[in-house]
Amino acid sequence: MNIQKPHLIFSVVLAALLSFSVAEAQLSETDQACLGCHQMDQSIKFGSGETLSIKVNANDIEKSVHRIIGCSTCHGFTADNHPQRSYKSKKEFSSLSARKCMQCHDTKKNKIHEKLIRESATTTTCTDCHGSHNVRRVRELAKGNQYCLTCHSKELEVHYKDGHRERAMVDEAALNKSVHKNLSCVDCHVMVSPEDHPVRQFQNKRDFSMVMAENCRRCHFDKYSRTLEGIHFKLLTQGNAKAPICSDCHGTHAIASARKDKLANAQRCEQCHKDIYAIYAKSVHGAALINENIEDVPICSDCHKAHDNAGPHTANFRISVPQICAGCHAKKEIMQKYGLSTKVVDTYLQDFHGVTMKFYKQFGQTDKQIAVCIDCHGVHNIVRVKNQSAAVVKQHLLKRCQKCHTDATANFPDSWVSHYEPNIKKAPMVYLVDLGYKIFIPFMIIGLLLQIVLHLWRYAVNR
Repeated sequence: MNIQKPHLIFSVVLAALLSFSVAEAQLSETDQACLGCHQMDQSIKFGSGETLSIKVNANDIEKSVHRIIGCSTCHGFTADNHPQRSYKSKKEFSSLSARKCMQCHDTKKNKIHEKLIRESATTTTCTDCHGSHNVRRVRELAKGNQYCLTCHSKELEVHYKDGHRERAMVDEAALNKSVHKNLSCVDCHVMVSPEDHPVRQFQNKRDFSMVMAENCRRCHFDKYSRTLEGIHFKLLTQGNAKAPICSDCHGTHAIASARKDKLANAQRCEQCHKDIYAIYAKSVHGAALINENIEDVPICSDCHKAHDNAGPHTANFRISVPQICAGCHAKKEIMQKYGLSTKVVDTYLQDFHGVTMKFYKQFGQTDKQIAVCIDCHGVHNIVRVKNQSAAVVKQHLLKRCQKCHTDATANFPDSWVSHYEPNIKKAPMVYLVDLGYKIFIPFMIIGLLLQIVLHLWRYAVNR
């Protein structure tokens, strides 16, 4: 193996020289004269202190779509006439060099190129996307999203009519982590294609976002249909442009699943509802999520729904509260973790308030103000019902009771045995009376039936 190594190295070097000679032989004499110097490692220095390598690879030129036009066509230099020039910065050099492209390429035929050259010449130039000596058609170099990212991975800007500017650069890493990572750019940007990239003018960023949000319904029509019934869509139809749309909650390119990260989902609501989120963060639900990372607790979309979110002050929303709370508090697998009863909703529906509410709901009288969960426990500021918070809960109860029972005193809420079923330790008197009725009533019914049977038997015997 050691004897063959020099021969192997010689073969590799010889193959490289032959391939270079073939590539060089296919270039014109003028270009070969340029490469006489530009094959060597050398660089130029700009006024800013930046440097740029001016070494040129002959193979890059041979593969370029510009291989037939020669070096001097773009650079304006020849071997006999090579003036010295100085530039302030690398970007200025690239920008001035890119102007040569317009001698052959009419930018008026491609409006997006014309706009970029006119408005962003100092930030993005032709060579940023197409290369310099190894110029290739972008469509040949990249497919799918990579075609778009050839330009959109650069420092591009979108200009709106109101004067606002926004970066049009796309973070490829964020795009690859998105739930839309298997989609192509043109699936959402439907008016753009490799053949046509129109320049679209929008008054402001919000107008652009609202137009783009309409494309979401092409794939998510079921969810879009639900939004038509929600309070947010109603606000939009009333002219409130600040009402949230798809991208406000889900993002644009870095779209994440709302189900996987509940805290991030709740924090999106914070963008518009800062005061309410601050209250929620201190509640028993919010504190468990934020401080203890417990995701069994409800967040905004669990109670208000994500797409067909109803106005919380409507009568229909109010009567749906017990069922909303039951979504968590009736699930045994969740309540067992925290030592909570699963009977809270059932006991409510069996007491006076619950029975009355079901009665009114059955007959369509939803405007009746019957006490529901949020009246006693609060809405976003829900606290624990034990320990130090017990006194606070009792005060809430008393205030709510006094709305209907004006003469209620401080001890009035104590007459309610809460949601928990009475037992020998908790509310023993109620438990014993209830147990007595459970024994006494069946005994009375059985005795009554036995008496009827004996009367019938006696009647039959005497006859």
